[in-house]
Amino acid sequence: MGDVKVDDDAILKSFLAEVGEVERDNEVVRILSCFKLNPFEHLNLSFDSSTDDVKRQYRKISLMVHPDKCKHPQAQEAFGALAKAQQLLLNNQERDYILTQVHAAKEELKMKRKKQLKKDTASKIKSLVDEGKHEQIYEQSEEFQKELKLKVREILTDQEWRRRKMAMRISEEEGRLKKDEEEQKEIWKKKREHEEQWEGTREKRVSSWRDFMKGGKKAKKGETRPPKLKTEDPNKSYVQRPVKKG
Repeated sequence: MGDVKVDDDAILKSFLAEVGEVERDNEVVRILSCFKLNPFEHLNLSFDSSTDDVKRQYRKISLMVHPDKCKHPQAQEAFGALAKAQQLLLNNQERDYILTQVHAAKEELKMKRKKQLKKDTASKIKSLVDEGKHEQIYEQSEEFQKELKLKVREILTDQEWRRRKMAMRISEEEGRLKKDEEEQKEIWKKKREHEEQWEGTREKRVSSWRDFMKGGKKAKKGETRPPKLKTEDPNKSYVQRPVKKG
C-alpha cells in the first residue's frame, strides 16, 4: 500500500469539533496569564521551535480562542495577544533578539550548574564518564526547562527596563534640545525686531544729524558762542567775538 497523505486541515477540523467551551475558556486564561515579553509562551512553544511550528501552532490556538468561536469575554484580547506573538516570531530581527536572550539565560544556568558540580563529586564523576551526555539529558529535563523559562523572563524584563530607561533619556534629551532651539529662535526673533526698529528710525536719525551739521543749536541769550577760526590773520589762530547782553 502507498503512503496515506495526512490531511492536516481535516485533523484540525476534527480536533476543533471536539474542543468544548471549557477548553476554549481555559486557553484564553492561559494566554492572558503568559509573560508578556515572551511570545513563545503565548504560543506554548519551546525555544527551539521553527517558523513552521509557529505558523501551525498559531493556526491551531487562534481557531480555539477566536471571538466568533469562543464566548469568553476576553477572547478578543487573547486573540490579539496571540496574533502579536506570531508576528514577533516571524520577524527575523525580533526572533533573533529573543533567542539571544535565551542563549544568555542558558549560559548563565550552565555556569551555575558547573559551580554546583564542583561541590558534588558524584555528579562530577558521572558527567565525566558520560562525556557530556549527562549535561545534555539535564538540559532536556523538565527541571531545566522550568529554570530556563524563569531565567529568560528575568533577562527579558531587565532588557526591557534598560530599553525604557534609554527611551526616557532620549525623550528627555530631545525635549531639552527642542527647548534650546525654541529659546534660540526667540533670541533671533527679538534681535530681528530690534534691527527692524533701528532700521525704521534710520531716516529720522539721518535727518536729525543733517540738521545738527547745518547749524546745530542756537546760542541762548547771554551765552558765548564757540570761537571761530580766523584764517585770514596769520598771527592769530582765532578771535573771540563777544555776544551782546540784553
